[in-house]
Amino acid sequence: MPAYHSSFNEESDVRQVGNLAILPIKTKFRGVAPTADPSQADIIDETLDLFRANSLFRNFEIKGPADRTLIVLILFISDCLAKIGSAKTTPAKIEATKLLNTLSVDSFPIPGDANFALNAHYAAPASRADSDYLRSYLTQVRQELSSRLVEILYGQGDVPK
Repeated sequence: MPAYHSSFNEESDVRQVGNLAILPIKTKFRGVAPTADPSQADIIDETLDLFRANSLFRNFEIKGPADRTLIVLILFISDCLAKIGSAKTTPAKIEATKLLNTLSVDSFPIPGDANFALNAHYAAPASRADSDYLRSYLTQVRQELSSRLVEILYGQGDVPK
């Protein structure tokens, strides 16, 4: 079974910072991310759909800038699940929301930072302004992703499905 690649690799008019795609998202969080069409799937929907299949692959051939964004988001989902799983007891939905929102806005490395694990595969932003923009974009995407992840994990209940 091959790894799944981002369908957004096909889009030609996507802004890039370094070689990471800045893709539109549907979000309620304020930030710098371009706004996606609410009737269409965005990179967060795609990441949530492909997480299980792609998280099993050790080697992943990067076919475009959207794949790089997909990889960063898949790794963030893994961090979210680890955060929820590391609690002494399974957190209720409200507590999980707080935990993941905090994780979303906590300091995190981006391409070009010394502690970014995938620097060999990612180009650093060209300027300080690009670096700040990328960090703002990824913070907003992480907030929206963690919010949607909690809804998937908990649904309408107070305990995970």
